[in-house]
Amino acid sequence: MTNTSSPTSPALDAPAEAARGGEIAVTFVVAVAENGVIGRNGDLPWRLSSDLKMFRRLTMGKPIIMGRQTWDSLPKRPLDGRENIVVTRNELFEAEGAHVVLDPVNALRLARDYAQKSGVGEIAVIGGAAIYEALLPQAHRMYWTAVHGSPDGDTTFPKFDLAGWRIVSEDPISRGPNDQFAATLRVLERPAGAQD
Repeated sequence: MTNTSSPTSPALDAPAEAARGGEIAVTFVVAVAENGVIGRNGDLPWRLSSDLKMFRRLTMGKPIIMGRQTWDSLPKRPLDGRENIVVTRNELFEAEGAHVVLDPVNALRLARDYAQKSGVGEIAVIGGAAIYEALLPQAHRMYWTAVHGSPDGDTTFPKFDLAGWRIVSEDPISRGPNDQFAATLRVLERPAGAQD
């Protein structure tokens, strides 16, 4: 997401648990194009090096939840410095260096256990679309990279009611030489008690 060398919004550094009365926050980390696209052929439909740097910063040290296709798309597996939790319906699936669970509910349970043990206030959900859709009712916060372009893709972010959310901050992302599009990082929060 954002270039880590530039100052960022205080909302990025505020402990999520402070706003939630000590509850571990379920956060989405996602990049979405203007046409709603988030993926193409099991991979990202763009090159955004600055976004990947921010993604690392936002997820480091936290349990991360992903679907099997997202796991398969990672260039290096598992993502270092994070408890990787992979959701799949395939009981025989193995992911070296990661925890494999059969449904999003068990993924959340496991992620909360790891978050409590390590003293972090957020669980990061990193995709894909089916995992976002399944966990949307439990989500407290979104780190939403708005990609200013409309690339072709076959996967879109699930539709949701923005009225239940508020934009805490909105910061343009400095476009570097390895960024195909300009982008803006938006931090959205759903008020406590407003979950679906």
